[in-house]
Amino acid sequence: MRPTAMLRWPAAAAALALIRGNPRTRCARRRCSDGPPPNDFQKKDPLQVKVNKLSSTKTQLPYSYYSLPFCKPDTIVDSAENLGEVLRGDRIENSPYVFEMREPKMCQIVCKATISDKQAKELKEKIEDEYRVNMILDNLPLVVPIARTDRDALVFQGGFHVGVKGQYAGSKDEKYFIHNHLAFLVKYHKDENSDLSRIVGFEVKPFSVKHQFEEKWNDANTRLSTCDPHANKIVINSDTPQEVEAGKDIIFTYDVGFEESDIKWASRWDTYLLMTDDQIHWFSIVNSLMIVLFLSGMVAMIMLRTLYRDISRYNQLETEEEAQEETGWKLVHGDVFRPPTNSDLLCVYVGTGVQFFGMLLVTMMFAVLGFLSPSNRGGLMTAMLLIWVLMGLFAGYASSRLYKMFKGSEWKSITLKTAFLFPGIAFGIFFVLNALIWGEKSSGAVPFSTMFALVLLWFGISVPLVFVGSYLGFKKPAIEAPVKTNKIPRQVPEQAWYMNPAFTILIGGILPFGAVFIELFFILTSIWLHQFYYIFGFLFLVFIILIITCAEIAIVLCYFQLCSEDYMWWWRSYLTSGSSAIYLFLYAGFYFFTKLQITKLVSGILYFGYMLLASFSFFVLTGTIGFCACLWFTRLIYSSVKIE
Repeated sequence: MRPTAMLRWPAAAAALALIRGNPRTRCARRRCSDGPPPNDFQKKDPLQVKVNKLSSTKTQLPYSYYSLPFCKPDTIVDSAENLGEVLRGDRIENSPYVFEMREPKMCQIVCKATISDKQAKELKEKIEDEYRVNMILDNLPLVVPIARTDRDALVFQGGFHVGVKGQYAGSKDEKYFIHNHLAFLVKYHKDENSDLSRIVGFEVKPFSVKHQFEEKWNDANTRLSTCDPHANKIVINSDTPQEVEAGKDIIFTYDVGFEESDIKWASRWDTYLLMTDDQIHWFSIVNSLMIVLFLSGMVAMIMLRTLYRDISRYNQLETEEEAQEETGWKLVHGDVFRPPTNSDLLCVYVGTGVQFFGMLLVTMMFAVLGFLSPSNRGGLMTAMLLIWVLMGLFAGYASSRLYKMFKGSEWKSITLKTAFLFPGIAFGIFFVLNALIWGEKSSGAVPFSTMFALVLLWFGISVPLVFVGSYLGFKKPAIEAPVKTNKIPRQVPEQAWYMNPAFTILIGGILPFGAVFIELFFILTSIWLHQFYYIFGFLFLVFIILIITCAEIAIVLCYFQLCSEDYMWWWRSYLTSGSSAIYLFLYAGFYFFTKLQITKLVSGILYFGYMLLASFSFFVLTGTIGFCACLWFTRLIYSSVKIE
């Protein structure tokens, strides 16, 4: 299963185009202004192929292309990467592969490399770990077309394998073979009124060929006997593969062909975003959302009817002076707004949750509108970081407003905690994981300059904005409770087993997790199996459903708690919806053991380290949604009844 799917029915596809974030529909309207502008090429114009990182789903550790003994240009030039690209481990550099537009070439020699013992060992390790080589042409990533056996269709995989493991005929010994011959295919769309063309596809078929030559080696002018277009000898299979052996020469060659295509430039990313026509993704998500919406509607109806009856009864008893003794949730009106224990920490978590909520909301709105195209590599991560920093203003405001409601006076203290608690924990985990990546000499390790830029964003922009928000929030009048709080707290009666805090908290997290777990599968697949995720419209709908379910489950359990005369709802409302993060982390473990093939200890630590950070973030987000919903709910119901 892939994170994208193509609908067969045109009417349905059109209706869901906006929901999906379909690039074809959107680009037709806006000419893909969210990505780089199109490049027009005349015949024989040079086309520069760039190389990117080596990636593997088995290790999750990217490496630079030139960490292996591939052919190098005279001067290696690094392309300028944005913050998101660096954090993703992208290392984009020039390559010795230079094409000429619409000029096919056969059996072009790139170089001859003699492999040392160390290089042979590195090549074998990369082949063992199924590393893929990623290349870029005109901002399009290289793909390998693979025929589907179950239907007459092609699927495309990003990048080609460094090599393969295999056996010679009659031998049981496993050998390692390198893909040293690349058959490139460049698809282009030709303008009807001129000779200009635009690149709309970049494919490759890799082969392993043990090249032979009879004459003296003369670099690129050597005539190969295994690949000679003049003698009608072209590479079409890997029957005589090139084994990786220390001290042996490897000759790297390539073909390049050009094919005119009907695909227009605005739709060229459809190949990457619509890699399969499997419908189960859509039907599963829609089915899940319908169930959650139905349950939420039922819960809302029950709550409204019950509350209406309670409020009417309480007010009627007050007017008729028949209330000999208060019962239910009205009984705890003198304690329900009593500040909780560790109220400072609750304020910090709520402020951080507001920051997360704002970041996700703004990011997804930009993504749904098409401003975060996958053609802009690293754009999504860069946008999320910058928006997170700017949302520090709202984090400070929310935490200080809540802190003042709890009668707090040290607003600077709460501001410092808001500015440093969660970012400090996240940065600490990130620093440890980055040190492990450094130890593996991976290109995924964030360099010191980028680390310094992250710290600068934190201390130079985020922290001051948190202080500004806190100052503005603390200047506002304190939020007044609708009822007075008694000086002496009442004793909470013994609760039934099903109202035990641990039980209700764990039960409360199931519904919010159920709203997102199907979409979570596709998100994890896009992250850890290196596939494109671009159905932000659907993700936005799932986000809305998550907000509704977190709010409603927290309100329902809070209502039951108050009816049991337990007024300590502050932290429990936060933990009820926040406990969905426990299920998220457990699902991440299930995904690790069932879908991934990670075997290295460092890679496993990286996976669980990043998923722990993601689960903690999910806890802060969902907990804040549940808490805010309960705060609104309690203020509403206690302001609706007459309190003597």
